[in-house]
Amino acid sequence: LTFLTFVLFCSSFHFFVVWCHAQGEKNHPSPNFKQYVREQGSLTDQLSRRQVRVYQLYSRTSGRHVQIQGKRVSATAEDGNTFARLYVETDTFGSRVRIKGAESGRYLCMNRRGKLVGKPNGRGRDCIFTEIVLENNYTAFQNAKYEGWYVAFSRKGRPIKASKTRENQREVHFIKRLHKGPLPFPNSDQPKHFEFISFPPTRRAKRNRKPHSAS
Repeated sequence: LTFLTFVLFCSSFHFFVVWCHAQGEKNHPSPNFKQYVREQGSLTDQLSRRQVRVYQLYSRTSGRHVQIQGKRVSATAEDGNTFARLYVETDTFGSRVRIKGAESGRYLCMNRRGKLVGKPNGRGRDCIFTEIVLENNYTAFQNAKYEGWYVAFSRKGRPIKASKTRENQREVHFIKRLHKGPLPFPNSDQPKHFEFISFPPTRRAKRNRKPHSAS
């Protein structure tokens, strides 16, 4: 009787442990992947290789393309204009980018007053923008430093103060278009230096050497 009681006690205890473990797993919160992606997307990726795309930004309101001429930024360039060709470089594994004028060499940036300017150095967060693909298939660019401030242009192609912009406004909507101007030779804009690896000369094993024929 004592042994049977001991077996029943062990079985009940094992069932209780399994039940507690199941309850713990049920109450354990599932990981928030959206929050993880949001946090990782806000950090500059210094390990991965930068991806650079070349295209134009067509403004929905002005009907022209964004161009960077020195400090001046506007959306008045015709299709194929050399100043309308932009280098768009990824900053994170997500959708944050830096936009650089191919002809002027200046980056599209936003100052604390919400004005778009061209800067020679684009390392600051005021020169980083988040690409947002909208439901109408247009793309909006929100500044990484000033959240809620977007790149926007008027019908005349003049920059609009970013503090007055909203995501649903036509002024912040753009279309990515291929540049129709003369394309440069591949990799001519950013020449890369290759390091050739030198390997020691291969030596054949004695057993693979061909025997010399007797003369």
